[in-house]
Amino acid sequence: MSEAIPHQDPRLLDDQGIAGHPRGLMVLFFTEMWERFSYYGMRALLILFLVAPVAQGGLGMHIAKAAGIYGTYEMSVYLASLPGGWVADRWLGQRKAVALGAILIALGEFILAASGTVHVFYAGLVVIVAGTGLLKPNCATLVGALYADNDTRRDPGFTIYYMGVNLGALIAPIICGFLAQDPRFMGFLSHIGLATTSGWRWGFGAAGAAMVLGLIQFGLQQGKFGQAGLKPGSQQVEYGHASTQEALTPEERKRLWVVGILFIFSVIFWMTYQQAGSSLNLFADRLTRSQILGWSFPSTWFQSVNSAWLLLLAPILSWLWVRLGRRDPSSPTKFALGLLFVGLGMLLLVPAARVATSVTRVAPWWLVGTYGLHTIGELLLSPVGLSTTTKLAPARYQGLMMGVWYVSLGLGSKLAGKVAGLFETLPLPTIFGSLFLMTAVAALVLILLTPRIKLLMGGVR
Repeated sequence: MSEAIPHQDPRLLDDQGIAGHPRGLMVLFFTEMWERFSYYGMRALLILFLVAPVAQGGLGMHIAKAAGIYGTYEMSVYLASLPGGWVADRWLGQRKAVALGAILIALGEFILAASGTVHVFYAGLVVIVAGTGLLKPNCATLVGALYADNDTRRDPGFTIYYMGVNLGALIAPIICGFLAQDPRFMGFLSHIGLATTSGWRWGFGAAGAAMVLGLIQFGLQQGKFGQAGLKPGSQQVEYGHASTQEALTPEERKRLWVVGILFIFSVIFWMTYQQAGSSLNLFADRLTRSQILGWSFPSTWFQSVNSAWLLLLAPILSWLWVRLGRRDPSSPTKFALGLLFVGLGMLLLVPAARVATSVTRVAPWWLVGTYGLHTIGELLLSPVGLSTTTKLAPARYQGLMMGVWYVSLGLGSKLAGKVAGLFETLPLPTIFGSLFLMTAVAALVLILLTPRIKLLMGGVR
């Protein structure tokens, strides 16, 4: 008796997109690019707006309180991914969740732009949190759903997708920061009769407009997704997986243990990395020269440096993983290296922090170097974490487990805000040096655990 030939997964035939990837990849690339423009454009302004004097259009908060709000917002954005993924798995499907999330994000940004009181501003943050919780995990889950099991294009595909994240993060602080801070734009507003303190509103408004653009292009290109994310569990039914929520198998439990272990190290990574929007943003604004060759620029532009590095380095690392083939380092090994590099970035700033004062500001190259090291760490950990989660999570729990991944970012961001709250109470060399020691120790521990983790992964790299 001849054996039945298994039906070929139709996703393997979808290779008409960029570099032989599925057609829907670039739709999600631009959806996430505009969402990240919205997010990073607003984030570049947030803590600076909170601490800016009322006379300059800000809320006049102390750094400790502003850092606490910043950390709580960052945490909430990612914690909301857990219910956002669950709602998509059970009721909406990933596509509707992404669309609804985009609508809420745009609405929230416009509320920030129009807010006249602290309470309205907080309401805008809450709406953004709800929208991001729906869009963020489900957009990434849709990327995974475009690829068949063990499709070798998956990791490179997530790296391409991640470049969309950082393209948005690159241009957003430049545009939103210019609108909010640049004296030339303030002069233009004054010339046409608008208050010069309204630049913050223009920055928040630009973040909302970007999300509207992302929503429009996502809505117009639904045909490129096939059945992926159309209904709750639809991709599992279409491609031969069970759509019911049956109990986990022993193999699935082992793989979820790996997700849990990597979750812990991810929190440590993001606690350090997310200093970018808080303590490093303040370091740039108060202690770093915002000037190159006599040309001055808004301090928020430093928030684009990380993304510039990423767009430069991501193609190199993506090529390297493909070039290495079976010698490609395992996911836990990449995680450990990511922790080490993000720690080295903080170590680099220790000597700069020793000499920096409000009068004697340090050269911008210190932050450029730090963000370069952080970018290497990010590329080793973040897209790999996204890809690994989609590989290890059971198909019927994809959205939920992607939400769990983003929870690690949320907890790390909250801890980052706690650390940044010490900006005026502890010496900066102590803060930066302690972050380095913590990440270096975590990297060593993870290297020691890697052989056991690889066994639990059951052949998944």
